[in-house]
Parts: sequence; structure tokens; C-alpha cells
Amino acid sequence: MTKLSSKVAVVTGASKGIGAGIAKALAREGAAVVVNYASSKAGADAVVADITSAGGQAIAVQGDVSKASEAQGVIEAAVKQFGRLDVLVNNSGIYEFAAIEEVTEDHYRRQFDVNVLGILLATQAAVKHLGEGASIVNVSSAITHVHTPTAAVYAGTKGAVNAISGVLANELAPRKIRVNVVSPGFVVTEGTHTAGVVGSEMETGLVAQTPLGRAGQPDDIATVVAFLASDDAGWLTGENITASGGIR
Repeated sequence: MTKLSSKVAVVTGASKGIGAGIAKALAREGAAVVVNYASSKAGADAVVADITSAGGQAIAVQGDVSKASEAQGVIEAAVKQFGRLDVLVNNSGIYEFAAIEEVTEDHYRRQFDVNVLGILLATQAAVKHLGEGASIVNVSSAITHVHTPTAAVYAGTKGAVNAISGVLANELAPRKIRVNVVSPGFVVTEGTHTAGVVGSEMETGLVAQTPLGRAGQPDDIATVVAFLASDDAGWLTGENITASGGIR
């Protein structure tokens, strides 16, 4: 019996990177998974194909979780397809680095809309379907305490995620819905390649600060999320697990 057998999970922002790794890990543990994407249909379809070819259940559902109607549509698609909802992983996020002199209103709003408002809207849509024993896992970042230069706005969004998660853990506890956070350190993904972090001095510096001496991989985060989503973590809520190779 796998840890998430008979469970249904929605993973936002799951077409690539950490989100794709999480979707696959939940499916390996027996969950039926909704692979949400905002724009990369091909990426989401590839994740679904990987899951189904391994014998799992998954569908791809488009939706920008920073828009209320689309966040609701993602959740409703999960319930329509699989009949229930047990796990929500709020993974959707974007990051842009800028020195304080270069921060603009658009730079701020893009990141706060997806990284913060998106979590609120997806959770708002999900809670009406989540029952006793359900799990919400929010993906934050170790950057909130590493304090990387040029990441003021991104780090601010993740600090907000941490605070929101603590509030929701208390707010939803009477309904026996757990809310926890995973805060990854530096992880090699399509996004960190595109952002120019992989192979840069920033990567060198981050790895140098990491006691285990390497960059993370999506599976390093995904296995922690799968644990928090499962009944094995049934006594955990309001926790923030830093999955970073020891970076502090």
C-alpha cells in the first residue's frame, strides 16, 4: 500500500522543475494528480505522460492561479475528474532578481500576484472540498533566511507565504486540515537555468554555503512534500521544513 493510495492531489505550477517533481512523487505514492500549468501545455502533458506510463493517474489542467476564476477552475476540474480532493500543493511561483535601484511596480506585482495571491486563491477554492485529514503544502524558499542580494521582492513574497501558512494552519486546524511549508534551497531546474543562475557566480556562492556541498534536485524537494501530504505527517501542521542541504 502506497502512502497516498486513493488520494487526489492538485499541484499548481507543475509543468516543470520542482512542481513536476512533486507531481511525479505524489503519483508514485498512489495519488491521482492534477498537473496545473499556466502556459506550458507541452510541459504539463509530458509530466502527465510520465505519470500514466508508470501506471499512475494524472490530468493536465490549465489555469493562472493568480486569477480567482481560473484557480477555482483548476480545483473544480480535479473534483469533476476524480470525485474528491485531499491534497493541495501550492507550488506556482516566479522569481526575478533586481537590485533595489531596479525594482519596479511591475516587478513587484508580477511576483506577489503569483507567489502570494495565487496561494490565497487556490486555497480558498480548495478548502470547500477538503475534508478531515487533508493536507495543504505551500512551497516557500530558504531565501527568506539566506537573504540573497537582489532578491528583496522575491524573498518578500516567500516571507508572506510563511506567514500566511502559519495563519492558515491555525485557521483550518479545527477542520483537521493540515498546512505545512517546504522551503527549498538552491535547486537545479529549467527556471534556474533560464534565469542564468546555473553556472553563475551566484550558484557557486550558494553551493559553497551548502553544508552537503551540492545543488538540490527536484526530487530532493518532492519527497519531502510527499511525506507532508501523507498520513505519516498526520501530527504535523504549521511546520516549515527547510530542504536545503543544510544551508542557513
